[in-house]
Amino acid sequence: MNIPSQAPLHLLHRVPEGTLATHSREPRGFPYPTALPFALTANHMPMLLISHLAEHTRNLQADPRAGFLVAHAAQGGVLEGQRLTMLGRFAPVLPEASGELARRYLRYHPEAGRYLELGDFCFWVMSLERMRYIGGFGAMGWLAGDELDSLAPLSYEDEASLCEYFDAYPGRPENLQLLGIDRYGCDLLLGGTRNRFTFDKPRLTTEELKSALIDCFERQS
Repeated sequence: MNIPSQAPLHLLHRVPEGTLATHSREPRGFPYPTALPFALTANHMPMLLISHLAEHTRNLQADPRAGFLVAHAAQGGVLEGQRLTMLGRFAPVLPEASGELARRYLRYHPEAGRYLELGDFCFWVMSLERMRYIGGFGAMGWLAGDELDSLAPLSYEDEASLCEYFDAYPGRPENLQLLGIDRYGCDLLLGGTRNRFTFDKPRLTTEELKSALIDCFERQS
């Protein structure tokens, strides 16, 4: 097993959609895969905004165990790219506790605001137990859930403050948007195209993160 450091984490941040596999209620026991948009919590766990009426939601209510697959296709196709299969359990988030999650989710998927207004949708967040990463020949293997990230996450308040700092930075192109930031990199939207800017090392303080954002900005300009 030769998995580059933080490779599964960076893969999660590169893609906007994944495949949720739940246990079907009818016909009972069969895998039930569904393609869904997702965003990540501050500690990089997939969060889904799903309807109470959806079949996959009803499946999770009956059995919270699920798999979640993300893939980033290379020029040679999906088998030439990176893949991460996550195994764990999903749990709903109470409306009164979903405010910060909603603000972060909407930065990545602003069109989802109309679903939140319907009142029928709520967030479900994964707790990760195991994962299998495939990054190419010789770079694959199983990892425990706690191996995704060993550092304390940024608070939502600190991330929001850094987003404001980025937005106010002089000379920033109008078509460059910061979607989110963590200690290992930041997620960008440039001219409608999503990208992940990885830091050369983990940034542990606010000043280090600001310095990394300036470096990111200058490289994109």
